Amino acid sequence: MTIRYTKDSHVVLITIDRYEKRNALDLEHASELFACWKKFRDDPDAWVAIVTGVQNAFCSGGDMAMIADIAREQAAFGHSETRARLNNDGEGYFTLKGFDLFKPVIAAVNGSCMAGGMELLMGTDIRLASEQAIFGVSEPLRGIMAAGGTTARMPRQMGWAASMEMLLTARPIDAERALRLGLINEVVPHDELIETARRWAAEICRNSPMAVQATKRSAVLGLAAGSLAEAFAIEDACADELLGTQDAQEGARAYLEKRPPIWTGG
Repeated sequence: MTIRYTKDSHVVLITIDRYEKRNALDLEHASELFACWKKFRDDPDAWVAIVTGVQNAFCSGGDMAMIADIAREQAAFGHSETRARLNNDGEGYFTLKGFDLFKPVIAAVNGSCMAGGMELLMGTDIRLASEQAIFGVSEPLRGIMAAGGTTARMPRQMGWAASMEMLLTARPIDAERALRLGLINEVVPHDELIETARRWAAEICRNSPMAVQATKRSAVLGLAAGSLAEAFAIEDACADELLGTQDAQEGARAYLEKRPPIWTGG
């Protein structure tokens, strides 16, 4: 398997292993990665995912042969069947664009994170980077644009000026600058990256998975709401649903009984 999926307790590690292509993804491997996201979403015992690449590349985006096919199809027919297939029959992209995933995802960026790799990064929640990592929106250098979610997500996540710097210049930045711009959460030594990601995952797993997922759902849906009042309504609906769960009852009981909670995810 080019996309490896392993599970340890409640934590899933998804590893892109196509280094001969700098972990770029063609249609087959993009679909394989998307299948991993569905598997993670649908497993109630999987609470947190970590996504990374092999060696010194996180993901360098879409395979250029595939991009060339998309451009030819678009020019010839006014649409691209290859690009449509990347959307997995309308379910969403490997970059998590158009795919509702309310479980937390940690990116462990071990090296080059370019083009579609940046689009994948923008779909994650916690972002850790090796000191060797570099980041770039390189699509304009190839005559295309970052249409896997980046132009929609980046201004919302990083602010206008920093986003336009990356989107319009196609100039790569290093990990320390990415940290200052708010693109990532932490820079760590290269050989400590996965261990650090697992520590973050363990910290999240101390919390109720139901509470974590309700919180992410409220944040994601609230950000897309048309007004603050709509965002408040979404927050109230998520909180009401959460209060009816076993985890909410267990959390209160454990506090009153002065013991650690035992989460069931129900």
